[in-house]
Amino acid sequence: MAAVRPRARRTTIREVLDAAIELEKKTMALYLGFVKAFPRPEEVRTFWFGMARHEAGHCGALALVESMVDTDPRAAKTRVWFDPTTVTRLRSLLTAYGRESRGGGVTLERALEMAIDLEASELEDVVVDMMKVVKSPEWRQRAIQLLLHDLGDLSYMVERYTRNEALLARADALVERRVGGFARRRSVKQARRA
Repeated sequence: MAAVRPRARRTTIREVLDAAIELEKKTMALYLGFVKAFPRPEEVRTFWFGMARHEAGHCGALALVESMVDTDPRAAKTRVWFDPTTVTRLRSLLTAYGRESRGGGVTLERALEMAIDLEASELEDVVVDMMKVVKSPEWRQRAIQLLLHDLGDLSYMVERYTRNEALLARADALVERRVGGFARRRSVKQARRA
């Protein structure tokens, strides 16, 4: 008999924020570990630092949402759809990747593969969705632009520093999927306004 997988459930924004902040901090720590692991060439070091800075930016944006939720009792009680298996899966992935990277011997190609796995996760969608609480389309748009920029950089690094065509195809597909997903959301919103 197959195990029944839990489905998305209604949960408070506070619960989602706590989980998202935790996961963003762990992702940032992993990328900072790669800054130390790959100090040369400078382009690679700068790339990993930029990825860590992107995660730090997410933490800051989520802290802003958190402050708004803390000052608005209605927002704190607002319920959103959230799949807890997303958090469990990402927490496990980050723990395994952290352990692997601390063990040393992680190649640049492997580090890039880890980044693709993490950036392909639903966490990015959660962060962008949390920005709705801020009620500022500019903040949300900036988060989307930073994400797409970082994904483009990730694809470039795979192309430049590996010979792994399958990994490059995954990176490019991730960029296309994100661009397409955000474009679909934008067109749906525009249709609703019309």
